[in-house]
Amino acid sequence: MKPVRWGILGAANFAQKHMAPAIHAAKGADLVALATSSANKAAGFQAFAPRLKVHDSYDALLEDPEIDVVYIPLPNHLHVEWSLKALAAGKHVLCEKPMTLRANEFDQLIAARDQSGKLAAEAYMIVHHPQFHRARALVQGGAIGKLVHVDATFSFFNDDASNIRNRPEAGGGGLRDIGVYTFGAARFVTGQEPDAIPYAKLRLDNEVDVFAQVAAEFPDFTYAATVSMRMFPRQGITFHGEKGVLTLTCPFNANVFDVSELRLENDDLTVVTERWPAVNQYTLQVENFCNSVQTGADYPCPLEFSRGTQHMMDMVFAASGQPA
Repeated sequence: MKPVRWGILGAANFAQKHMAPAIHAAKGADLVALATSSANKAAGFQAFAPRLKVHDSYDALLEDPEIDVVYIPLPNHLHVEWSLKALAAGKHVLCEKPMTLRANEFDQLIAARDQSGKLAAEAYMIVHHPQFHRARALVQGGAIGKLVHVDATFSFFNDDASNIRNRPEAGGGGLRDIGVYTFGAARFVTGQEPDAIPYAKLRLDNEVDVFAQVAAEFPDFTYAATVSMRMFPRQGITFHGEKGVLTLTCPFNANVFDVSELRLENDDLTVVTERWPAVNQYTLQVENFCNSVQTGADYPCPLEFSRGTQHMMDMVFAASGQPA
C-alpha cells in the first residue's frame, strides 16, 4: 500500500517540534512538503526531512498534486478558512485544535467533509494514546464503581504578549489552547455530555482568558476543572467513584511533561500502576489518520466528537458572562 503523502500549511514551532517529526516517523506516512516563505523556518524542518519540498504560499501547497493530506497548525482564527480550502482542493485535512472558535462552525466543516468524501479531523492527540483507552475501559467497565466526580487540571506559564495564545485577534486564551483537553478528556472517558455549567469564573488579561475555574454537571457525575496560562506547569485528571479512584498523572503532554501513568486505587486497598514510557501520541495520531485514509476505517476522533467539546466550551463562556 502506498504511503499517504503529507503537506504542512505553515512553519509553526509546534509543527516543527512535534507533528512534523511524528509524520516523518509514522508508518504509512510520507512527509512531502511544507508551505512557508521563510527559508530559515524551512531549514528547521529540512534538518530531519532533507528531501522536503518547500512551497512559498499556502495556495501553492494546496495545488500540489503530490499531497494527499494537509496538516494545518495555523493560528486558531484561520483554522476553519484553510480547512475548507483544503477540502475544496481535494485534500484530506488534519487541523490543530481548536478547529473552530464556536461549535456551530463545525457544521460547515462536517458538510464540506461529507460533500468532498475526504477525511477531516481535529488534531486531538490524547484520544489516540492507550492510557485514555485504558481509562475509558476501566471507568465504563466498573473498576471504580459508580462514578461520582471528575477533577481536571492543566496549567503552564506564558505571559509573552506577542505569543498567539495571548492575542485575542488570533483566537487566543487558555481555554481554547488547553481547556479543550480538560473538557474532551472527561467526555471521552465517560461517554457523557454536560447538562449544565453552574459555575465558570474567568480571569482575563488583554481580552483573553488566562485563568478559569469551571464546574459542570453531567448526567451521572459532577465535574471541576482549573485551566491557566499564568500558573506553574501542572496537569492531571482524576475519576473518583464509589469503589475506587483512577488518576492519569500526565494525561495531556504524555512523555513530554512526564511519563504517562495511570494509577488505579480500589476498595481492597490495592494500587495498580500502568505506564507507557515509549508511546508517542502524535505518531499514533498520524498512523490512525493514515489507516483511515487507506482503509476507510473509522477515525478515533471524528468532527462530531470535537464539536461536542467545543459546545462544552461555548457553555463555559456563556456561564462566565464573557464573550466567546
